[in-house]
Amino acid sequence: MNAPAPTRWSAWRLLGRSRRPVGDDGQTTILAIGFMVLALLLVTAVVSATGVHLDRKRLLATADAAALAGADALADPTYFDDGLVPTQDGGAVPLTDAEVRRVVERYLADHPEVGGGLEGLQVLDATSPDGHSAEVRLGALSRPVLLSWVTAPWSDGIVLEASSTARGW
Repeated sequence: MNAPAPTRWSAWRLLGRSRRPVGDDGQTTILAIGFMVLALLLVTAVVSATGVHLDRKRLLATADAAALAGADALADPTYFDDGLVPTQDGGAVPLTDAEVRRVVERYLADHPEVGGGLEGLQVLDATSPDGHSAEVRLGALSRPVLLSWVTAPWSDGIVLEASSTARGW
């Protein structure tokens, strides 16, 4: 005669367990999986936010370098002209908006490594408000490093802007 297959309770008794399995056994596995998914989503959000922050810092450093290049710009015809016209505070070589923009755009084109691989890097504004300072405003696009349910709304990218001012004497 064939012996009946061992039931769950008889398997527990063979293992030396004295308690009967309860109806919610195995629920900790589901809880652990849920916490693991939550932790992975949190990691993707933190890593992506860190990437965007680093892109913003890189864009700010690029704006600083471009403003410095713009402040060093001299309008050559004005500089070598015999009839220099003094500015309000006594300086004789004023910066112009057109010259600052030209130098900033040329600087960014000649030194692509300064942008550090920023996507869509462009000069939004490059002016000289007082003839001695160069104000530069740059824009770029930053994409989240890891995509998940949390970062999906920003999968097209996040528009970043940075501005910097440098003064040349």
